[in-house]
Amino acid sequence: MRMIGFSTGAIARGDFDRALQALAPFHLPAVEVSALRLDELPRLAQRAPCLVLAQYQYVSVHAPSYFEPDSEQTVVDLLQSVVVRGWPVVVHPDVIFTDALWLPFGEALILENSDRRKTVGRTADEIESLFDRFPDAGFCFDVGHARQIDPTMNEAQIILERNRTRLLQVHISEVNFLSRHDPLSSAAIEATRRIAHLISEDVPIIVETSIDHSQSTIMTEVRRAMEALTPLVRVAV
Repeated sequence: MRMIGFSTGAIARGDFDRALQALAPFHLPAVEVSALRLDELPRLAQRAPCLVLAQYQYVSVHAPSYFEPDSEQTVVDLLQSVVVRGWPVVVHPDVIFTDALWLPFGEALILENSDRRKTVGRTADEIESLFDRFPDAGFCFDVGHARQIDPTMNEAQIILERNRTRLLQVHISEVNFLSRHDPLSSAAIEATRRIAHLISEDVPIIVETSIDHSQSTIMTEVRRAMEALTPLVRVAV
């Protein structure tokens, strides 16, 4: 059984408590507390000790996806205040401006592959260069980003084959042409099934589908994600 959960930002953007209340009845084993926007991070740092997370086997935090270099030190300091709670931090590589600030995170730093808007971290070779810089970091594979870069999923397969030992988390959703996270389509499910055998059963899966405006429901997207992560052909790992 996959360890599957949801991003709080997909349910109630910036309102961690409301998102966790919405998730509580489903007893999912994993959750990602999302501070995807810079102004959400100070609130997360303040609320972290009070968040109701005891039911989860796996908890991670998503760092802001955009900020200017002059905010980097503040972001790092705030993230350190949640890392000490044992929560790893997922970071988009294009917001790492000063490697020395992030290296102390060590294994708590999880780098995510990028969508087509970015200039780093999109392909297997670009991701390899990131881990040359951060040898202790883990990897978050975003299926939707990879499919946007290469709809054939050939590059996704190479990325996973090279980084299976680093793979600590997976993001799953449909990423549209505006790079927004939509409900999973049949095409996205079938594309994901082609590389699902490369994702170990014990890797936490975080659904990022936006449902904050009733685009779908929590359990509909969980079921779709489970279907997507059922390999077309069972392959021994």
